[in-house]
Amino acid sequence: MSAPATKVAKKDVNSNHDGAEEASEKEQQEAIEQIDEVQNEIDRLNEQASEEILKVEQKYNKLRQPFFQKRSELIAKIPNFWVSTLVNHPQVSALLDEEDEEALHFLTRVEVTEFEDIKSGYRIDFYFDDNPYFENMVISKEFHLNENGDPSSKSSDIKWKSGKDLTKRTTQSKGKGSRKRQHEEPQSFFTWFSDHSDAGADELGEVIKDDIWPNPLQFYLAPDMEGEEGEDEDEDDEEEGDEEGLEDIDEEEGEDEGEDEEEEGDEGEVRSSFIWLITALQTDSSLTTAKIELQRPSEMPCSKLDLKAVCACCLRARNDSNAQHCKW
Repeated sequence: MSAPATKVAKKDVNSNHDGAEEASEKEQQEAIEQIDEVQNEIDRLNEQASEEILKVEQKYNKLRQPFFQKRSELIAKIPNFWVSTLVNHPQVSALLDEEDEEALHFLTRVEVTEFEDIKSGYRIDFYFDDNPYFENMVISKEFHLNENGDPSSKSSDIKWKSGKDLTKRTTQSKGKGSRKRQHEEPQSFFTWFSDHSDAGADELGEVIKDDIWPNPLQFYLAPDMEGEEGEDEDEDDEEEGDEEGLEDIDEEEGEDEGEDEEEEGDEGEVRSSFIWLITALQTDSSLTTAKIELQRPSEMPCSKLDLKAVCACCLRARNDSNAQHCKW
């Protein structure tokens, strides 16, 4: 009877195990559904936050405009401000060569204008003085994002003067004095205005809007700041040198102090020996130099003392009425 009972027990174990797995799977499925519901709430809040952030950006974009205008008026008082700013920016400078820089010396103002709703795009305007390269006084490039999120761009047509089109130079002329990497296809900075191949990933436009425009002064001052950093490093090196010099002096002083301590130690040995000798002469009038040498304690330090000379001098002084004649 025991064998059938065992089989029944095994069936019960298996059925319990299967039931536990079904319960676990059901709990996991319920947890997944609940996570999905919570995630939907998070997404809803993110959308709400984006709308509110956009309203805040629109508000402060309007508040910043008078300050941008004031800044532009002050920048106009500084010759070559914008060409220096562009040349000092590492990503922009990689697109410039000598002829591009010469043309940009006539650049008087740069303005970035975000569209009123901000999310639909922005425009970059470059203002130029009369120059030998093109007729335009303003060259602009706009970036748009439509309702479907598709990006596009458009720009002014540059009216080049005869023989001055910098976008049509030969490889040979472009290579002279160029800062660009030699393996790149020669291309002028001004080619960017007519390049609409990938408006959604226009790196130069994003650099000007997000990096340069918020604070162009930091790039205009970049070489001076680097120079100050170099000076600070030199000063740090000098201070380190001074500290090392002081350490050397401290080491020398430490060595001198050690020598002085050794000398003081020698003088202490002499004093100890001399005090013992005077005490011995005062207590025993029959002492001779030989007896003193024999009676001197073995631990008595006298490495710097000529004991026999001291003894002879002191003995003569003791037998002399003028004891002050003893040099010890």
